[in-house]
Amino acid sequence: MKSFYDLQATRLNGQPESMDQYRGKTIIVVNTASKCGLTPQYKGLEELYQKYKDRGLVVLGFPCNQFGAQEPGDSGEISEFCRVNYGVSFPMFEKVDVNGRNAHPIFKFLTRKLRGFLYSRRVKWNFTKFVIDKKGYAVKRFSPVTTPQKMQDYIESIL
Repeated sequence: MKSFYDLQATRLNGQPESMDQYRGKTIIVVNTASKCGLTPQYKGLEELYQKYKDRGLVVLGFPCNQFGAQEPGDSGEISEFCRVNYGVSFPMFEKVDVNGRNAHPIFKFLTRKLRGFLYSRRVKWNFTKFVIDKKGYAVKRFSPVTTPQKMQDYIESIL
């Protein structure tokens, strides 16, 4: 099996990006949506990113339209929404599937490593958060309803 660092994704601006560039960092991978009841978590994710980025934290956002069609926009609309409404400055990637046959390889990797509720491999909903440590190991999965603020102690402990 590949390591997280062997994977790649495409940024909202269309540029491919290797996850290898995040080697040595603590990473939060999160599937996002702009029309979800949990969308305000963008604010908390940005706050975590700003507070800890100098200590090696990076947040990687992956818009997803698989849950209630809550991310209908294109890359430009998603980028504008995140910047204007929540001041998102952490890396955002093109819209992906997180479940099923067409799930993005990053989410296939993460769901194999970290199972969710009742040991399910499926991503339950928008704003499921996966943490990867500095060595590239998927170490923790947080439910959609766990706010970024409630993740803070755990993030501090592994930075």
